[in-house]
Amino acid sequence: MRLSVILSTYRSPEWLDKVLWGYRAQSHRRFELVVADDGSGPETACLLDSARRRLDLSVRHVWQEDKGFRKPRVLNKAISVAAAPYLVFSDGDCVPRADFLAVHAALARKGRFLSGGAVRLSMAASRAVNRSAVEAGDAFTRRWVRTAGGCALRGVAKLSTPTWAAAAADLFTTTRPTWNGGNASCWAADAHAANGFDERMRYGGEDREFGERLENAGVRGKCVRHRAVCLHLEHARGYVDPAAEERNRLLRRRTRREGVVRTPFGIDQTQDQTGAAP
Repeated sequence: MRLSVILSTYRSPEWLDKVLWGYRAQSHRRFELVVADDGSGPETACLLDSARRRLDLSVRHVWQEDKGFRKPRVLNKAISVAAAPYLVFSDGDCVPRADFLAVHAALARKGRFLSGGAVRLSMAASRAVNRSAVEAGDAFTRRWVRTAGGCALRGVAKLSTPTWAAAAADLFTTTRPTWNGGNASCWAADAHAANGFDERMRYGGEDREFGERLENAGVRGKCVRHRAVCLHLEHARGYVDPAAEERNRLLRRRTRREGVVRTPFGIDQTQDQTGAAP
C-alpha cells in the first residue's frame, strides 16, 4: 500500500535531517513525504532539496509564512496535496525505526485509526543520534539510548519489548488510543470527511481534537505504541501559551459534548462557520 507521510516542522533543520535518515532506512518503500512547514527559514528548503538527491526520497515541501503557531493550517494544506489513500502523521523531531511505516501499512483497517507514541530522548541523547546509529537500528535499543544520555522512563518499555511481544503489549496497555500527532495514521477519506484539523486550535491538544472527531464519526483508535516505534528529539517549546491551551480545552469539550464530526474551520471553509467562539 502506498502511504503519504505528513511531517510537521518548524525551524529545526538539524533535527529534521536526523528524521530523514530514519525514512531513508524504512523497510516499506512505497511512500511520499509531505513536509508541513509552519514558517521555517531557507535552511529547511535547502535541506529538503538536498534530501531528494542524496537520500533518494520523494519529498513535497508545503510551506506557509511564520505568523505564530499555525500547525493545524499547514497540516490541512499537506492533507490536501497528499496523493496516497492512507496518511501517516508524524513530526520533524520524531525519528522512525526501520519498520515504522511497515507497521502502519500492515495494521491499517477501515473504520480505525492507529495511535502510537514516542520514546522521549534527553537532550544529550538527541544530539548523539547520528546516521549510522539510525540506519543500523542501534539508536532504537535500550543499551544505546542509556549510553547516549537516556530517555523518559515510560519510553524504556517500548525499547525493551521484543518484537514478538509488542502486539500483546499494545493489546493489554491501559493507555487509551488517542490521536497523537507525532505517531498516528488514518485513511485519507476519513481525514477529509472530518475536514482535517480545526484551524482555531493553537498548541496544546490540537491533535487530540482531530482524533475525537474521528471517534465521534465511528472511526475508532487502535494502539500501536509498542509496534510503531519512533524517537522524539528534545527541543524548546517557546510557543506554549496557557491562554491558548485553555481555549483549546473549551473547544475540545464542545467537540465531545456535541459529538462534532466535521469542523467548518478546516480544509474546506466555504460553508457557514457558525459557533466560532467555544
